[in-house]
Amino acid sequence: MSPNPLLADHDLPDFAAIRPEHLVPAVTGLIEQGRAAADAIAGSNIRDFDSVVLASERAGFALARGWSPAGHLHAVADTPEYRAAYAQAQTMLAEYGMEAAQDARLYAAYALVDATGQSPAAERAVELALRDFRLAGVALEDEAKARYRQIGVELNQLATEFSNAVLDATEAWSEHVTDEALLDGLPDTAKAILAGYAAEKDLDGWLVTLREPSVQAVLTHARNRDLRARLYRAYTTRASDQAADTSLDNGPRIERIMALRHEAAQLLGFSDAAARSVETKMTQSADEALAFLADLARRARPLAEAELAEAREFAAERFGIAELMPWDTGFVAEALRRERYGVDREAIRAYFPLPRVMQGTRALIRRLFNVELVERDDVSTWHADVRFYDVVDAAGAVVAGVYLDLHARAGKRGGAWMDVCRPRFRDADRFHRPVAYLTCNFPPATADGSALLAHGDVVTLLHEFGHVLHHLLTEVDLPSIGGISSVEWDAVELPSQFMENFAWDRATLAELSGHVATGEPLPDAMFAQMLAARRFQAGLFLLRQVEFATFDLRLHRDYDPARGARVMEVLDAVRSEVAVIVPPAWNRFPHGFSHIFAGGYAAGYYSYLWAELLSADAFAAFAAEGQPAGERFRREVLARGASRSASDNFRAFRGRAPEPDALLRHHGLAA
Repeated sequence: MSPNPLLADHDLPDFAAIRPEHLVPAVTGLIEQGRAAADAIAGSNIRDFDSVVLASERAGFALARGWSPAGHLHAVADTPEYRAAYAQAQTMLAEYGMEAAQDARLYAAYALVDATGQSPAAERAVELALRDFRLAGVALEDEAKARYRQIGVELNQLATEFSNAVLDATEAWSEHVTDEALLDGLPDTAKAILAGYAAEKDLDGWLVTLREPSVQAVLTHARNRDLRARLYRAYTTRASDQAADTSLDNGPRIERIMALRHEAAQLLGFSDAAARSVETKMTQSADEALAFLADLARRARPLAEAELAEAREFAAERFGIAELMPWDTGFVAEALRRERYGVDREAIRAYFPLPRVMQGTRALIRRLFNVELVERDDVSTWHADVRFYDVVDAAGAVVAGVYLDLHARAGKRGGAWMDVCRPRFRDADRFHRPVAYLTCNFPPATADGSALLAHGDVVTLLHEFGHVLHHLLTEVDLPSIGGISSVEWDAVELPSQFMENFAWDRATLAELSGHVATGEPLPDAMFAQMLAARRFQAGLFLLRQVEFATFDLRLHRDYDPARGARVMEVLDAVRSEVAVIVPPAWNRFPHGFSHIFAGGYAAGYYSYLWAELLSADAFAAFAAEGQPAGERFRREVLARGASRSASDNFRAFRGRAPEPDALLRHHGLAA
């Protein structure tokens, strides 16, 4: 076999060279290197910062550098062969990760490190490392420690299986359409996307699928109510016992995940998994987070009820819909929005061709943070759509890099996310620049070559760039606390949601927009319509987020081993208190809720709303001060990472603790 590209000491991975057969040998070698490093640290009598902490950071960096591209390919270029190799390698890595996290020798070494005289960041790195050792069960007795390790490995496997089931269920369902009348109401851009999906399978006509562009197009625009209902049912029963194919049912996985999380939390001395979760968050307890959510629900409910009543009346008068169903709400909302505000989202889409959006985004980043994104064409990627940008500072030096993979396609996980390719690490005379992945699932370019984004897609892009910039603009040289690493999870969304606000900034939109045919920026009149409609159905949206977050916290806080997860029972109870739109009994939303069952948001989905409070307050400073606030945000939040607490970062930026008024105004609620 040729040299393993996953083990190469290069600044950027050679994605084109990575094959499934590279994964297991690479992980075997990386684990051997990690164990050798741990033995060397433990075997030395020197307990200074460089010999313990820096040496450990070095070993962690090598492991992350080798595994990150392998894990990323699993999410964006999945094949049966790659998935099998990934599963085997991931299990090996999970077992080693638990072993390393429970290494009592390393824990003892860290405990003896005197960081006095080092930087505050160095002291913080030691503090958080000791906390993480304890939360990994390093202090448990041998039998309990072994059990905790087994749980960690199995949870890792279950998360992968959960994601695979959602992806497979998404790709398994489709409806072939040969009569264009069935697609009445869909704009030409949407029909072109569905025609592209059909062409992928050598079919004529159009193919309705469960990929996000298809789902959004049909549920928002299709006049055929039966088509909307069929798609809604297929989408909301993915990977469940209610799907046409129950072989991918995530129900048993959810039960097992919840049981193992609860057991793990109790092994560490916590009452439940929610109590364990808040140990690494700004929030002091699950009850505090639930009280925050309940207050938002109380404020939002009257507005949501009025919005729903209006939608029902409009649906009955305009479309003859006697009972508004969940598969009607998006379609009715779009029609009502257009009538009330004159907002035609498809007409707006024509002003956001992807090249112009990227040009404007780069200009915004330059204006806010004084760095330039410069595209390169000599970088190895995993797909022809992928672009790579160097991040260049004011002096012309390359300080970071980012891969952009923006379009939906087969074999790619849905949603939008940022992930770490390389952390920033300064090791003696070697400087490793931070590199990130930014992944979305926007509509692909149509046959005429144009990829047009909805305004919501622009919001998503700026959101993910907030995460990317948090990683790329760090000035912390230790991977464990630089960028997003070790940032409290309910604060990690602050930069992303801060950036979202610029999608509503007039000057920014003038840079981001340019009509696909004429190049004309978004007209003032159209922007005024969008701004007037910005809070359209804000109450319904906010209640939906509160519903998700409350369900997540209660599911983890109230788990009873004798009764099991009771997923639908808990969700129904939450909906009875919070929701004004109750889905059908067969809806299986949790079975595709990857954020909490296969991602990092278990007992932490509330973080989106908690961080929105922070971001609304932060953006109020920018609205008042302009550029000086952007410079201060970079210096006190983005550059600092977890080198100090998120609360301290926010206070240094804002000069005080966060206040909720801006969040309430953002949603049109009284303070």
